[in-house]
Amino acid sequence: MRFASLGSGSQGNALVVEAGGTRVLLDCGFSVKEAESRLARAGLAPASLAAIIVTHEHGDHADGVFPLARRFGIPVWLTHGTLAALREANCDADAECAVEIVSPGREFSIGDLLLQPFTVPHDAREPVQYVVADGAHRLGVLTDTGCPTTHIEASLSGCDALVLECNHDLDMLVKGEYPPALKARVAGRLGHLDNGASAAILAALDRSRLRHVIAAHLSQKNNTPALARAALAAVLDCAPEWVSVATQDEGFDWRDLA
Repeated sequence: MRFASLGSGSQGNALVVEAGGTRVLLDCGFSVKEAESRLARAGLAPASLAAIIVTHEHGDHADGVFPLARRFGIPVWLTHGTLAALREANCDADAECAVEIVSPGREFSIGDLLLQPFTVPHDAREPVQYVVADGAHRLGVLTDTGCPTTHIEASLSGCDALVLECNHDLDMLVKGEYPPALKARVAGRLGHLDNGASAAILAALDRSRLRHVIAAHLSQKNNTPALARAALAAVLDCAPEWVSVATQDEGFDWRDLA
């Protein structure tokens, strides 16, 4: 099992996970042209994707989902609430696309991958995040979440790898240029995780199997890679350099769990 990010941040997100003969894309916030380019950088063709899994309807995660799915005949998996929100924004959003409905808390299989959707607090219609497994290894993905919950901690405990949102440094956000309403939204219980909240989640987990920890969805204005790394490294009792960062432009290269 291996995974790679095509890019992570407010300008677009996409994560590839594969095991055996199965490869899926988790979110696609990029145009078809940009997604093709980023997939090619990872050595992949869009037609090789078995599915696109959507966490929620916000544009930086979903804008490219149905255009890419239509172009290459890829099935799309998402919650009923996410689909309804996308249809409200564009009544023809899923036209000519194969759609499968995801129920939060109910795992499902796509080829060699088992996907476990879990609910998160975020200002979207029916958002979920995922643990992806191949029977031997577990990858936990948590972005676009407003605050820690015991359900999140139970879902992510015992993973071999984590892609964990470190959206903002709270002090930078408070002192930064965002208008008050946006600051309140980002820092609210339905917004995004700050470095300290992400570290608190990490501290609450069973970390005995962890081999990869990657800070993701960093704000370009309200965080720095150094601050995100330091917060997570303090919990792991490791050098900050051991913690990786998913960038907006490059994401991160393939990481192996096998």
